Amino acid sequence: MTDLGWREAIVKVLQDAGEPMHYTEIAEAIADQELRTDFGANPATSVNSTISQSLQNDADSSLFIRVARGQYYLRNPPERLPATGTELNDIVEAASEETGLINAFGMYWARDKVLWKSTPQIFGQQQPGSTPVDFTGQKGVYLLHDARDVVYVGRTTEQPLGVRLKQHTTDRLNGRWDRFSWFGVFDVTEDGTLLGEHSERFSLENLIVTMEALLIEGLEPPQNRKRGDDFRAVEFLQVEDPELEKSHILKLMDELKKKL
Repeated sequence: MTDLGWREAIVKVLQDAGEPMHYTEIAEAIADQELRTDFGANPATSVNSTISQSLQNDADSSLFIRVARGQYYLRNPPERLPATGTELNDIVEAASEETGLINAFGMYWARDKVLWKSTPQIFGQQQPGSTPVDFTGQKGVYLLHDARDVVYVGRTTEQPLGVRLKQHTTDRLNGRWDRFSWFGVFDVTEDGTLLGEHSERFSLENLIVTMEALLIEGLEPPQNRKRGDDFRAVEFLQVEDPELEKSHILKLMDELKKKL
């Protein structure tokens, strides 16, 4: 595996792509191409931060240009996209300035990978190799699934995600769900903590983008070939609670002792 710095990895991805990319797509490409060994907790944030710092510190000498919200390209690309002129302006105008109110989400996470103690820890990672993040304090909306069927829709406002899901392990829904999906408004920092506030400015267009994206992601209608327009929230993959794995090992050891 190659181990490039964030800036070098971003440049390589953009050179290979030959077109502007959103920072979440750049992060995914870096992982797919195995350009780094250490990804941290939020590779997408690391990419966005690296580019933003370059634009702020280097100004016109930066390697990057911002063509739209969250969309970047190389200032001097290898003869694939003009740095000035009508074609670049067209790209800027075509790119959306709205990305919705959701910043992170997880789909079809397994109930049995969470240790449902009084304050459960709900772990996920952006991609294999990145640092796990605890989404217990996330707020937004969630779905409970029986296999792949949605059996309940809930929200997390005063009580965070972990508390609400814990309640469903003892209430009337206890035996009716084995998976859950969630859509959160709190973003994840580079060190793996949740931002406890949401800075996105509300707008009608933002709300509509978010509503469409949630319906498409949650219901998976067969005629929709893509996510909702401009839905750039980062998907996280579930990670089993380490304490749960330890409890499985201890239980196995106890069973072996009884047989000896």
